[in-house]
Amino acid sequence: MKLTTKAMFTAVLAVAASSAFAAGGEIAVIVKSADSNYWQNVNKGATAALADVKGYTMTFQGPAAESDIAAEVNMVENAVNRKVAGIVLAASDPDALVPAVKKAWEAHIPVVIIDSALSDSGKQYYQAFLSTDNEKAGEMCAQALISRVGQTGKIALMSYVAGAGSEVGRVGGFRKYLAAHSKLQVVGPFYSQSQMANALNQTTDVLAANPDLKGIFGANEPTAVGMGRALAQSGKAGKVIAIGFDGNQDLQNFVKDGTIQAIAVQGSYQMGYKGIQTVVGVIEKKPPPKFVDTGVVMVDKGNIDQPVAKNVLY
Repeated sequence: MKLTTKAMFTAVLAVAASSAFAAGGEIAVIVKSADSNYWQNVNKGATAALADVKGYTMTFQGPAAESDIAAEVNMVENAVNRKVAGIVLAASDPDALVPAVKKAWEAHIPVVIIDSALSDSGKQYYQAFLSTDNEKAGEMCAQALISRVGQTGKIALMSYVAGAGSEVGRVGGFRKYLAAHSKLQVVGPFYSQSQMANALNQTTDVLAANPDLKGIFGANEPTAVGMGRALAQSGKAGKVIAIGFDGNQDLQNFVKDGTIQAIAVQGSYQMGYKGIQTVVGVIEKKPPPKFVDTGVVMVDKGNIDQPVAKNVLY
């Protein structure tokens, strides 16, 4: 008698849960880049969650750059080879990480995806997805921009890694909302590869080439920081309306001094914290939620010192 796909998947999960639960062991948290404050905030959340469970250790790693997809694939494969108890993964590419996640599934190692979705071909190989609703967050950024620049004129779009799951949803939501609710002309997108220096140079060039620019959007942390520095260095701070994404200290300072008018801040700490909770739950035979929205808060000068902002800023 042939097992249905669902029955086979349940059987695999049961084997993974029973064996890993008996042994405890290592949970590998693998992110897009180990260096940025955003991913370090994920690390803080994961570390805090680990303190609440017994019998597990945690490793945290990521490539030096978000564009180094091959390095992240190797990290997942190495985690599978050393037979970790579970993996929490922020995938830098929706397609390239699928084979590595499939290897984890075949090895009976549960995987929880955070931040950026895998493509549809990978959905069967992981147990839960925790993320910002990036399309909704992109819409919020477009709304914040339109409310400040109006419905006509020219704005620039500074993005990060083309095709990354979070980028597709976030920038897609931003552009869709702009098209539906304004006649704003979009310059770009420009891709920084999540490198602050690239974003600074690209923004400097865009500002010089478009003296009539009314607004600009920086779609992730290093991109928004580079954007803010370019605005300050070019004397355009406060003259070109800027909306950023994520909430490190640099971006908070830009909001306070008026260089950037608002930042959309994700629950990165929650991704780490709930990521560990969720993967431990799978190991210990608790049915996981398929999707957890970890939220986003629009932070500006008016609320940056209030609890709603302080709870997500880092």
